[in-house]
Amino acid sequence: MWMILRRSLYDFYTHCTPLKDRLILHKGLCTSAGVAECTPSLPTACRLTVQQAVRLWTKHFQLTGVSEPRLSSQYIIAHLLGVKTLESLGPDRLVEFLTHKQMEQTWKLCSRRLNRMPVQYVIEEWDFRDLTLKMRPPVFIPRPETEELVGLVLKDLQVKQGTGVSTEANFTCLEVGCGSGAISLSLLNSLPQLRAIALDKNQDAVDLTIENANSLGLQDRLEVHLMDVLTDADMIVRMCSPVSALVSNPPYLFSEDMTSLEPEVCKFEDHAALDGGSDGMQVIKHILNLAPRLLLNQGRLYLEVDQRHPLVIQQWAKGRESGLQYVQTCHDFTGRPRFCILEKGSGP
Repeated sequence: MWMILRRSLYDFYTHCTPLKDRLILHKGLCTSAGVAECTPSLPTACRLTVQQAVRLWTKHFQLTGVSEPRLSSQYIIAHLLGVKTLESLGPDRLVEFLTHKQMEQTWKLCSRRLNRMPVQYVIEEWDFRDLTLKMRPPVFIPRPETEELVGLVLKDLQVKQGTGVSTEANFTCLEVGCGSGAISLSLLNSLPQLRAIALDKNQDAVDLTIENANSLGLQDRLEVHLMDVLTDADMIVRMCSPVSALVSNPPYLFSEDMTSLEPEVCKFEDHAALDGGSDGMQVIKHILNLAPRLLLNQGRLYLEVDQRHPLVIQQWAKGRESGLQYVQTCHDFTGRPRFCILEKGSGP
């Protein structure tokens, strides 16, 4: 039995661990009664190197079905060592032994990941474009696609700024559903003359956006309001218009798709930030109807949507005299139609 263990993921570990600890560890691997029983015990008689800790937790994440097992262990341990990635450490650091405190922290944070908490929540921060944002549940974690959305908005706003079309007085962006504040803060960080207004119906999201703005020194150019686009439309128009750009990564999943989400999403992220109703359009429709009341002439609406939505939104724009013209569908890095750009005409 122990020969098998020495050939397993703990082959580096058994030579310095008391027999009792090895038995507890092996029991954890062989049971499925719950996370508490599946978590390897913290060794008390020896320490592990950085490499050994990564190997141990990578294998344990694999055995318990945690997604991205190696990346998860690397991100968590790198965070505890005060770096973004282990690749930034030299080879000598990788074979250094973790302190007892670092071992305790590693076990604590990796056990959270074992419970399927997303890495972003485990380490309580995540990089978005050129910013590091604080993260905590249940506030929606920004995805890579949303970085592309910011790029589209930024490109257009830089053109407007360069041509003088938008003066400082009206060079304002409104974000609906701000979550952690990723979109607004990234735009503000790139455009020193821009002002932004961020809305969310979740108090946790509003609080986190304010916290991120303060930590990045961008709070003076950002307003954050607790508002729901579904119920507070008139108040939003009264308090926030006019703006040169309206941007949103709204809940756009079809309700039927919510049942197929990964445990990381189901257990920890705000479902209201994901579920867009039976057709994924519940919030999107409200934003489309509200946009002409908020935008300046030639102001643009930027939406991140499900790949089934661009044609629906394009037909919506054609079938209504809303003042919004459909400009473009843009694809994400996987080739999916993901972003819709609409523009308010110059008519009354």
